[in-house]
Amino acid sequence: MALADDDKVAAAKAYVDALVSHDATHVRLHPDCTRTELGIKTGRSGGHIARSLTFGPQFRLIHQVSDFSATVDGDRVDTSYLVHVQPKFLRLSSRVTESFDLDEVGRITKIIATFSAPVRG
Repeated sequence: MALADDDKVAAAKAYVDALVSHDATHVRLHPDCTRTELGIKTGRSGGHIARSLTFGPQFRLIHQVSDFSATVDGDRVDTSYLVHVQPKFLRLSSRVTESFDLDEVGRITKIIATFSAPVRG
């Protein structure tokens, strides 16, 4: 039975939510999942990505995500959202686009991320 589009979006949204909560418990990552950011490999396995989401200092700057949207194309979910970073008083945010490839049971197998420079707003 094929995964419903809502379930695919929920898998990607769990990852995005973990950027703020710093809790990867609900993120379904395949053990061989990789993450590439701006062309650089930043995640070498599902476990590595989960640890980075939970403990990584690069994600500790994130205090909010807004303007989330997602589209589904087969087994890929393309997302776009704003990441709001510390310090809050500067009101800095960056537009992030991420593509999530999923396996047949809804685990994320690959993440490709790009983002813009932070701007005030």
